[in-house]
Amino acid sequence: MANEQVILTKEGFDKLQEELDDLKYVKRKELAARIKLAISYGDLKENSEYHSAKEDQAFMETRIMVLEKMLATARVVEGGNADSVEIGASVVLHDVEFDERIQYQIVAPAEANVAENKISYESPLGKELIGKSIGDLVSVNAPMGVIEYKLLEIK
Repeated sequence: MANEQVILTKEGFDKLQEELDDLKYVKRKELAARIKLAISYGDLKENSEYHSAKEDQAFMETRIMVLEKMLATARVVEGGNADSVEIGASVVLHDVEFDERIQYQIVAPAEANVAENKISYESPLGKELIGKSIGDLVSVNAPMGVIEYKLLEIK
């Protein structure tokens, strides 16, 4: 991720910034207190609480560095064009085979979360949707075969 620009929605940027602030200003203090307590138990060689806390600290510091780099190189996009699908846009699709409506938001890979109906613009469906307009048909190759969608709305 050396100097690569990260594309994020405003919501995704804010969420990552919130996570970073929590790690730096809340979790660091909690972990420092945990390490201090573990040290008070004595003999660090066989102190599992201390080693566990130090391992957690290493993971946390790595996550802080990753988040700082992502946010420093982030380009925030707004899904403002209702004429065609862009990163940040919400789309309503009609699944042709199952005759059902599905809504997704097209987001950056760092924000993707299928449980929240947020799909990456790098996903097979996301790639097919970028640049499409209302009424366009989109075909996506999936393990179970080709899935066809009709683009109904862009929000």
